[in-house]
Amino acid sequence: MSKPERLQKILSAHGIASRRTSEDMIRESRVCVNGLIATQGQSARPGIDVITVDGVPLSEKDAYIYIMLNKPRGYLTTARDDRGRKTVMELIADIDVRVYPVGRLDYNSEGLLLFTNDGNFANIVAHPSNNKTKTYEVQVRGDVNKAVKLLAKPVMVDNVSVHAEHVELKTKTQDGGILEITIVEGKNRQIRKMCAACGVSVNALKRISVGTLELGSLKTGKWRYLTEKEMRSLGYN
Repeated sequence: MSKPERLQKILSAHGIASRRTSEDMIRESRVCVNGLIATQGQSARPGIDVITVDGVPLSEKDAYIYIMLNKPRGYLTTARDDRGRKTVMELIADIDVRVYPVGRLDYNSEGLLLFTNDGNFANIVAHPSNNKTKTYEVQVRGDVNKAVKLLAKPVMVDNVSVHAEHVELKTKTQDGGILEITIVEGKNRQIRKMCAACGVSVNALKRISVGTLELGSLKTGKWRYLTEKEMRSLGYN
């Protein structure tokens, strides 16, 4: 028999909201258990008790989690590190379901990183055959005018020819500039290696979009659930 769990934990595990927001929803009388309005501190038995939010029952599909994190620099995209370095899992520690990153961003890169426990979704987003673009804001040092021309053509990286879908010089600075680069392949450290091959070095790299999904105003180190509209825009129904 299913063991009772705090309602806010159940709602968080189903991707409804964070624990804190779930507590607010309970306080606002938006959550019911077996037809009765839930109270603060109440527990329920997942899969046995009927739990509704705004009159809509939790479903098995809700158990899948889809999250966007604005990853800061200085975090590894891994579950644990034997050298004791910080990992992205520390930034989503308040989620009660085991999720994993979709793709990765290297230690010194920042920006949009997705998490899920749904393998089908991860495959749709990350598998190269699905051609999901990834756009990066790249601060570089060196001859940016020359680099833009070279990056617009195929570039050899690790003995493999790769290319950018789009390259644009957004801002020019005294020692370089800020480029916007869109790719599909997403090989290990691809942007950094492409830039190095074209004569510029990367000072900072930030992923700002994956497919139609944009980082927007999400603050560094914070996460949020994806909306149904965003899921559909990525081709996931």
